[in-house]
Amino acid sequence: MTPVACALLFALCTWQVVTRGPILAADERLGHLIRGNAFPEALAEFLADAGGVLVGPVLLAALVAWQWFGARRRGGAPYGWTLPLTTGIALALVAPLVSLAKVLTGRPGPSATGGSGFFPSGHAATACVAFGACVLLLRGAAPSSRRWRYLVGACVVVNAAVGYGLVRRGYHWPLDVAASWALGGFLLWGAVAAARALLRWRSESDTE
Repeated sequence: MTPVACALLFALCTWQVVTRGPILAADERLGHLIRGNAFPEALAEFLADAGGVLVGPVLLAALVAWQWFGARRRGGAPYGWTLPLTTGIALALVAPLVSLAKVLTGRPGPSATGGSGFFPSGHAATACVAFGACVLLLRGAAPSSRRWRYLVGACVVVNAAVGYGLVRRGYHWPLDVAASWALGGFLLWGAVAAARALLRWRSESDTE
């Protein structure tokens, strides 16, 4: 998905939530349908927890450390810090951006306990950025197109599972998850664009 498409999808979801637009009714019907199915609740809880800060972010940190020490043993990769740095910044931006959106929209959640501030989903956005960043960092270790497709496919499946678990357990509506994926995709695109800009800047500095 292109950054423009991500931004438009997030804007559309936010607009529908703020204005209580027509998509919201269908979204809530779908949410109730998913919550009422026979999918095991324990497994749904496990999938929802996979979007927490103790899974994707920890995996990303371990991957960055592994690549860092591997590069040092090989004599170092020039400017190999750029993508780990920018993806780390993207992940750090998830919490404040999601918190701001929650305050501004104040969407009620599907839970019977009430409350507001369920849009977008912090777990879904964290999983999207963390697992997506892992795929980007692993691309160098899996240069073949087939392995790259496997990595991307695995990332999509994991994020879909996290989103489904969040809706099935009643933590979020489907639209909350979709908006988080759009936000995560935009942040990942920004991380890649920033890394490329840093590489160009360093390359131009070295040639001067």
